[in-house]
Amino acid sequence: MSSNHTLQIGITGGIGSGKSLVCRIFAQLGVPVYDADSHAKKLMTTDGILISGIKKEFGDLAYHPDGALNRKYLADHVFNNEKKLALLNNLVHPRVGADYEQWVRKHSTHRYVIKEAALLFEAGSAKVLDQIIVVYAPESMRIKRVLSRDAHRTVEQVREIVGKQMPEDEKLKRADHIIVNDETQMIIPQVLKLHQQFLKA
Repeated sequence: MSSNHTLQIGITGGIGSGKSLVCRIFAQLGVPVYDADSHAKKLMTTDGILISGIKKEFGDLAYHPDGALNRKYLADHVFNNEKKLALLNNLVHPRVGADYEQWVRKHSTHRYVIKEAALLFEAGSAKVLDQIIVVYAPESMRIKRVLSRDAHRTVEQVREIVGKQMPEDEKLKRADHIIVNDETQMIIPQVLKLHQQFLKA
């Protein structure tokens, strides 16, 4: 691989695994981090192509008159319907992909960049990345973390989210690197070790 190529590293992990914490450590080391989930939310209200696609599929009620996303409407009509959710994801993921490509070009002077996404494998975006890190924690620990972080969620709701994500063992099989966040191992040394590897790659 030529030295002028910016390595693209993906970070994923199940809900409550601690992937955002890992990304914050990389960011502290000066590595640019692209948070796909927050960019997706932003694009849904700023990207003209995406907005018209959503309105076409789900109607004008998907947006408030001021242009903000009507989350309640989407929650009631889309998020609980697997077919409609898949349709929404098929609209959102390509636009996030295009936005991410532009972002990578802007950060091409860096040795490597990171893309953080909950659905890295499911959305197919892992294909364009050079290496993938999976942040791992046991399911019981992840559920406990989410419940203490998101007071509005119930155990059933969290289990449902976990059930919709790719099984953990499948993610681990596809990982190039695994960061274990189960409170038995320090995270920072694991991140620093990978940071050194990526700088030398």
